[in-house]
Amino acid sequence: MNTQRYFQDCVRSIGEIIKFDSSQAPALPGMPFGKGAADSLAYFLNLAKSMGFAVHNYDNYAGEVLFGEGEEFAILCHLDVVPAGTGWTYPPFEGVIENGRLYGRGTMDDKGPAIICLYCLKALKDAGFLPKKKIKLIVGCNEENGWECIAHYNRCAHMPENGFSPDADFPVIWAEKGILQFSAEFPLQNAPFTALYGGERANMVCELVCAEGAACDAALAEQCGVRVENGKLAARGISAHASTPEQGDNALKKMLRFFAAQNKQIAKIYDIFFADSLGLCALFDETGALTMSPNVANFSDGVLTITTDIRYPATFSQERILQMLDKGGFSYKLLHCQKPLYNDRNGFLISTLRKVYAACTGKEAEPIAIGGGTYARALKNGAGFGPQFPDEPSTIHQKDEYISLSNVQKLLDIYCAAIEALTGETKN
Repeated sequence: MNTQRYFQDCVRSIGEIIKFDSSQAPALPGMPFGKGAADSLAYFLNLAKSMGFAVHNYDNYAGEVLFGEGEEFAILCHLDVVPAGTGWTYPPFEGVIENGRLYGRGTMDDKGPAIICLYCLKALKDAGFLPKKKIKLIVGCNEENGWECIAHYNRCAHMPENGFSPDADFPVIWAEKGILQFSAEFPLQNAPFTALYGGERANMVCELVCAEGAACDAALAEQCGVRVENGKLAARGISAHASTPEQGDNALKKMLRFFAAQNKQIAKIYDIFFADSLGLCALFDETGALTMSPNVANFSDGVLTITTDIRYPATFSQERILQMLDKGGFSYKLLHCQKPLYNDRNGFLISTLRKVYAACTGKEAEPIAIGGGTYARALKNGAGFGPQFPDEPSTIHQKDEYISLSNVQKLLDIYCAAIEALTGETKN
């Protein structure tokens, strides 16, 4: 399949859809996640319609592009993004191309892969490929913050049982850890600050925390990575996806460490979240260790609230995690939970995607497990499949997110081959 003729149009379309800030915003009439998300969905579906595909818009929660007839097969993507954050070299919503890279929020997570998969359908259709399955390219608008898009789609349409999501890593994902996000409340007596706030989202490693009305021990502040900025104490870090907190630098850890040296209550909070006094991070299986990332903090009316993201090994239960949290003696509220994805690593879907990756890259590799939560778990038999290549830096949920132009071409080739292999013949 020659996909090179679609490369320039594909790059241009990625650059255009990046210009919509589709991070979650207050609902508007007919726009449940704000105007940016609705505009992104409209752009995507209009592009697909111009290619000759049938499309459906499900009330601006989600949309789909249809190709073929028969047993349904899903390609699940999302068009919403996390907030841009700060410190970008290039504007996050302009689609700047520089040094062989297309920069912008969503280029990798997940607008870029969604556009690439759409062009793959066009390339296959133009080549005369007739899938033996009904391909549903489903795009949601609330993946980063609650999955209401998937819930609404399930109410309005039929979700296929099988498919893949281009919103993870290569070579292919056979398991995803469970996700548990919660907010914990800690009443503080004689708090050493009058205000404390920071963090963007539960699934983004905290990159900035500020405290007001606090005394500053200069030596301790330097030791902890805290400094005075505009009359406030500030701790700065590096954002990353909460499923891989080790790739970031949590600013909240620095700030709580600073105050833990002065306040016993905060010292206990620090120990729970950053010294693992509850033993949560010791949980481990073949899908990896539990990760815990406290990412949002706010102090109001004498109560410090911390919102935390946990990714737990796929063979453990949510009940087990909650039992361990209960031992901490603090009150908490569950915000978002997803059961683990635990697939058959030797089944048709995983083995086929693994073979496609090897054929397109010349690299044999074992299926992997991740902490990220993809739309693949919305399917009975789903898998995460790219776009992140091994041994390449990930900028997902970070400043200066980009997709390399060379990888756009690679992904066109890989996803075309995957779609053809998975829908061109009926599974025995």
